[in-house]
Amino acid sequence: MRTYQTVYEAGTGEIVEKKSRFIAHVFPVRTEEEVLQKLEEIKKRYWDARHNCHAYILGAGGEISRCSDDGEPSGTAGRPILDVLMGQELRNVLVVVTRYFGGTLLGTGGLIRAYSAAAQEGLKNSRIITKRLGKRLTIQTDYNGIGKLQYVVMNLGLPVEDTVYGEDVKIKVFVAAEDCERVEKEITEASNGQAGLDFDQTELYFSKLENEVLVFED
Repeated sequence: MRTYQTVYEAGTGEIVEKKSRFIAHVFPVRTEEEVLQKLEEIKKRYWDARHNCHAYILGAGGEISRCSDDGEPSGTAGRPILDVLMGQELRNVLVVVTRYFGGTLLGTGGLIRAYSAAAQEGLKNSRIITKRLGKRLTIQTDYNGIGKLQYVVMNLGLPVEDTVYGEDVKIKVFVAAEDCERVEKEITEASNGQAGLDFDQTELYFSKLENEVLVFED
């Protein structure tokens, strides 16, 4: 998978439906061992709750997906949470929704809506990022060409990792895998072939978060 959405910072959310409390916790996870650890933490924290329902998706391509109703009627809790994750195309994420029963039965439709809403509330309070598979590109130019190349880099929307000023100027940027040929062509044309272009051969995932560029191994 070349591009996918994931959770960068965990979040929580809560809704109340007919006096039942639904508390959602969202976690970034990469393995099923991490999932089990987080589930154990939640169950210990909310030991007196009737249900701790969950869903998770692992792998850049969503290779593993699981859900649990944890005692709720089949298909009314875990599956609605999983559907929210799938609908937002999230990967490497776990959502646990804890329910404290309020004394009023919600029915199948009411449970589905409540667990979905709680999951959405938790995600709304989390930080979601888009991770792109690509390469690091170093652009080398003289000082006469730096202004035009910075303009081209900005127009192409390339995240800038660093700019090094020495005898010449080196701009280090990240390029999505599918855009490498196009970016190389546009920079070459813009600089009349004067700019040096050096793509790292190692592919990596990157993301832009406000003014920061994040780099990941996977």
